[in-house]
Amino acid sequence: MVLPGSIAAVAFLLITLSAPLICLGIRSFPARTELGSDGSFGFAEAPEYRNGVDCPVVNDGSGEGVGTTSCDASLVHVAMTLDSEYLRGSMAAVHSVLRHTSCPENLFFHLIAAEFDPVSPRVLTQLVRSTFPSLSFKVYIFREDTVLNLISSSIRTALENPLNYARNYLGDILDPCVDRVIYLDSDIVLVDDIYKLWNTALTGSRVIGAPEYCHANFTKYFTDGFWSDPVMSRVFGSKSKRPCYFNTGVMVMDLTKWREGNYRRKIENWMELQRKRRIYELGSLPPFLLVFGGNIEPIDHRWNQHGLGGDNVKGSCRSLHPGPVSLLHWSGKGKPWVRLDEKRPCPLDYLWEPYDLFKPSQIRGKHHQQQQPLGFSATASIIGYSSYFI
Repeated sequence: MVLPGSIAAVAFLLITLSAPLICLGIRSFPARTELGSDGSFGFAEAPEYRNGVDCPVVNDGSGEGVGTTSCDASLVHVAMTLDSEYLRGSMAAVHSVLRHTSCPENLFFHLIAAEFDPVSPRVLTQLVRSTFPSLSFKVYIFREDTVLNLISSSIRTALENPLNYARNYLGDILDPCVDRVIYLDSDIVLVDDIYKLWNTALTGSRVIGAPEYCHANFTKYFTDGFWSDPVMSRVFGSKSKRPCYFNTGVMVMDLTKWREGNYRRKIENWMELQRKRRIYELGSLPPFLLVFGGNIEPIDHRWNQHGLGGDNVKGSCRSLHPGPVSLLHWSGKGKPWVRLDEKRPCPLDYLWEPYDLFKPSQIRGKHHQQQQPLGFSATASIIGYSSYFI
């Protein structure tokens, strides 16, 4: 006899094999583990953060006050990537958001994992659930072949990771009901309430908001070949579009306008040109600058104190920019968890450390649990999958 669950699994597998996908979605599920296949991950469970009295009630329509979908209008949506190399940073980032927000139960995290990560998306999902038991989140599997043929070499190998480009596809990846999202890199911590960032108004036709720097020297972001081309360099030549730098590690994004304007394709067009002409040296940042530079909603600089990881080649210790701080960003080569482990931290790395949930002692004396491959089983405790077609 064929079980109904087996039929559903086979049907889903056939759909997966027959259609080009950007990603698959795995909803969070209750199975818990603190280990990867090699026992290398051990995270302490985060404190349970609860809403304040003035927070809106999350309701999925059942009348029970429990948000089980990402379509509730009261939710604040946060998108981040999730991979084994930067997992420690991602967990600290999520922890910092929860710790400082006034309404933690109204947050919904969209976590995007790479298809071929050494640790399967299923195990990554279990690790997030074991660390944040009450967190509302969904893990998506990003199809790396969506962008592999568009990526060109960069000044630092880490910048060539396909997952760095997942932000280009948020309009396709996330549920259509999600019309606004905050995108955050994995090497950040918040020290302020994310609701303040969420409430940023994107005026007029502006699609994204971010701290911008209009006095940046753009010559270092693009090649001489770009600047000598009269057509390409004209992108930054008009008075209505000043060449303003912004860091894509912190963005408020209007996904309705993003989808309507087909901005994913506009970014891909520049990536295709880069493959032919070599017009920049960095990874995923320059295409965003070409499409949006000079036409974003400027947000206070306190929301992205970036560059704390040093430059992209050697790395170095940096100090804070002048002014107040709401978000610390270790963009650049050096990451705080690496420098702390190597006993050579920069002074600002100690500001990241209180949010670090990694506890090596958590894995001592425990059996190494075998990593379960991503697959389909009638007995798997999964709430649901969803697919996203190009």
